Amino acid sequence: MTDTIENPIQCDPCDAAFSQKGKLKRYEMTHTREKPFQCELCNRAFSQKGNLKKHVITHTVEKPIHCDLCDAAFRYKRDLKRHMMTHTGEKPFQCSLCDAAFSQKSTLKSHVMIHTGEKPLQCDLCDAAFRDKKDLKTHVMTHTGEKPFQCSLCNAAFTQMGHLKSHVVTHTEEKPFQCDLCDAAFSQKGALKIHVMTHTGEKPFHCDLCDAAFRKKGDLKKHVMTHTGEKPFQCGLCDVAFSQKNHLKSHVMTHTGEKPFQCDLCVAAFSRKSSLKRHMTTHTGEKPF
Repeated sequence: MTDTIENPIQCDPCDAAFSQKGKLKRYEMTHTREKPFQCELCNRAFSQKGNLKKHVITHTVEKPIHCDLCDAAFRYKRDLKRHMMTHTGEKPFQCSLCDAAFSQKSTLKSHVMIHTGEKPLQCDLCDAAFRDKKDLKTHVMTHTGEKPFQCSLCNAAFTQMGHLKSHVVTHTEEKPFQCDLCDAAFSQKGALKIHVMTHTGEKPFHCDLCDAAFRKKGDLKKHVMTHTGEKPFQCGLCDVAFSQKNHLKSHVMTHTGEKPFQCDLCVAAFSRKSSLKRHMTTHTGEKPF
């Protein structure tokens, strides 16, 4: 049985009805797209005062809603609610296609697309498509060159906070990721994962055009160019182009005369590390082949 509204106030453009004039007025803005509540700190405008109030907090560092179980604080009540699930372990959103479960509905939605193959978010600058809004945002930075996450210890900058965090460890020389199969240790979890494959022989990235397989996705990408003939790295000083960025870097040194790889045992210097390595055998007597 549905509730009826006494003395309803009718919306003219559609059949919606409301018990209060104020509610009708707010609703009518969905037709007119009127946004009378303007932010004084930026150009954003909103149809409702409450939405403006929430938005203004994004300009401040104010996080008035605190977690009772840890030091986390949030701008919005809904963010606290999601955060609490990290304490309780609650995952109410279950995938109907597998056993995976999630604490957020949006994460489930993105996960389901792995099953369906759907990638609804299209890049406006190329043909790339993505499941997640954050992945699209990160991708767009490859076009704009934007790197908002700056290292405070050097000039390095990154498109993702995770990449910055991994980089900062290279300054501290901390290597928290230890291999269980040998004494090797790494500053990044990804580097440990790749290293472990040298023990297991695993090469999960397979070429679709031949039998080659690789431990790193980047190595597969470079290899595929040997099939396609693609050479995206163009020298700005001549017409030569390369399939790999490091090859271009070495080539540019033939123009500049730069030789950054210095022999510790004599005055010889080289533009390539491999050339220095070959040179070192003249001192050690080692036969490189």
